[in-house]
Amino acid sequence: MKQNDFTEGSILSPLIRFVFPILFALLIQSLYGAVDLLIVGQFSDAVNVSAVSVGSQLMHSITLIITDLAVGTTVLLGQYIGQRRQAECGRVVGATICIFTIIGILLAIAMQPLAAPVASALNAPEEAFSQTVSYIRICCGGAVFIVAYNILGSIFRGIGDARMPLITVLIAAAFNVGGDLLLVAGFGMGAAGAAIATVAAQALSVILSFVIIKKRGMPFSFSIKDIGFHGRLIRRLLTLGAPIAFQDLLVSMSFLIIMAIVNELGVVASAGIGVAEKLCAFIMLLPSAFSQAMSSFVAQNYGARKMRRAEKALIYGIGISFVCSLILGYLAFFHGPAMSALFSNDPAVCQASGQYLKAYGIDCLQTAFLFCFIGYFNGCQKTRFVMVQGIIGAFGVRVPLSILFSRIQPVSIFRIGLATPSSSLVQNTLCLIYFLILRKKLRGEEVGKETADYY
Repeated sequence: MKQNDFTEGSILSPLIRFVFPILFALLIQSLYGAVDLLIVGQFSDAVNVSAVSVGSQLMHSITLIITDLAVGTTVLLGQYIGQRRQAECGRVVGATICIFTIIGILLAIAMQPLAAPVASALNAPEEAFSQTVSYIRICCGGAVFIVAYNILGSIFRGIGDARMPLITVLIAAAFNVGGDLLLVAGFGMGAAGAAIATVAAQALSVILSFVIIKKRGMPFSFSIKDIGFHGRLIRRLLTLGAPIAFQDLLVSMSFLIIMAIVNELGVVASAGIGVAEKLCAFIMLLPSAFSQAMSSFVAQNYGARKMRRAEKALIYGIGISFVCSLILGYLAFFHGPAMSALFSNDPAVCQASGQYLKAYGIDCLQTAFLFCFIGYFNGCQKTRFVMVQGIIGAFGVRVPLSILFSRIQPVSIFRIGLATPSSSLVQNTLCLIYFLILRKKLRGEEVGKETADYY
């Protein structure tokens, strides 16, 4: 299995080659998530669309937290590779397997009784309440597979292999489309059918992925003996991943609060914001891909103390992301209702979605900077700062403004959505200031290492 070394040679070409499989994997992942809403929107009613939009937003938040916790695995593997310490990599993977298996089991058990209270807290519309609860329970029941599915990606991004995560998501997407068509379109099972198809697809993807891994092998030594609760490594994994997960937990809560505010406006508004969120997953693909790639690229160079290479990668990532975001921002701002028609045949739902997308059209210009900054800081092990700036953006700006805007009459979904780009502006300012401070410190360490190597 291929392992990429990002500490030598050119920067732009390897970075782009690494980004493209990640981008394609995220695209398939977004299609994978969107196909539930698309098929339910075409073969069911607004009630089931609302149930899937509310339930999938919660599942997106849970998945995001799991992925964030796994950033510790990505970063630690990248740094060990940069330091040429491949012998430690197997133990990192073994510790990751242990800790995340427990997380998946606890999540599956806990969310069964909590599904109804959570749906109520999200203000799921009364007409769609039971369908929302069923969707959450079914998806969380397969939490072990959801966790394993996302952990595989974090491990292989850490060793510089972006192709294996692409393979896993292609497998899952193919099974999910078939399952949705069978259960939703064929048997008319609505939101419950979409949830069953999602869990089954990820389970099959994980099983087939392990078969592929066993056949191809790993780029470092790994055996059953490596699987264990290695205290030192688990502490490092959680020290790196927990701040990011906690930050995104609060950020996700802020978006769930916005969803709860909009849900009070009725089923059409609820379905509209669900459609908009699915489209936003596509709009944010390139910045998200560069954020993940940046974490791995920077982690290796941070381990090797080659920070000038890491800084150049950051500049390249921001530049490419911003150019592409100009086009996507235009489409979201001016053509939101037409884009929304892909997921719903209800004109009222499309109009509501289009209003929310206008705010995202503004925000995607800023995430070109923000996501790359976050990837850079993660690779430098500065995950606590990532946590702090995320909390400030979520609960210092986004939530207060969304509540304020929701009280201005007449209520406007676009105005509520403006809380998000306002938050990104504040976060970008904080990231730029911290980058300039950190840059001076890390360059000094790099010069010190070069001097020590010389003598």
